[in-house]
Amino acid sequence: MTPHAEKSLLLGLGRVVVLVDDPDAALAFYRGALGFCVLHDQVADGYRYLHIGVPGQEAVGLWLMTATSDRERELIGKQCGGQPLLVLYTADLDTVREHLLGHGVRVWNEREDADSRSLHLADLYGNVIIVAQVRDPAV
Repeated sequence: MTPHAEKSLLLGLGRVVVLVDDPDAALAFYRGALGFCVLHDQVADGYRYLHIGVPGQEAVGLWLMTATSDRERELIGKQCGGQPLLVLYTADLDTVREHLLGHGVRVWNEREDADSRSLHLADLYGNVIIVAQVRDPAV
């Protein structure tokens, strides 16, 4: 991944909002199955701000937002229309697969391309997540 030569107007990606029905159940999944950590957890004005992410990358994460309207509840697990919600990178896809299977997570669409290996999984609401192991182009 080559840095872009032009100066950006933005500092970086912050949070991706993921609508959930039960933030504690979603947190348990993301912690247990994917090793995420809590970046921020605060209640203000009766609303919970639960941000999670990959340890060591605290500037980027997911905001597990409780759906509050009927329309938002309809979108839980379908925010991306069946397309992946996010892609996570790993140095060891085999270990990730075994860890996911050990947590009862369904894994599918395992594939190997010239520059990567990947698999698909779904969180407890059906959001599709890809885990990819990118090969070093120098190898």
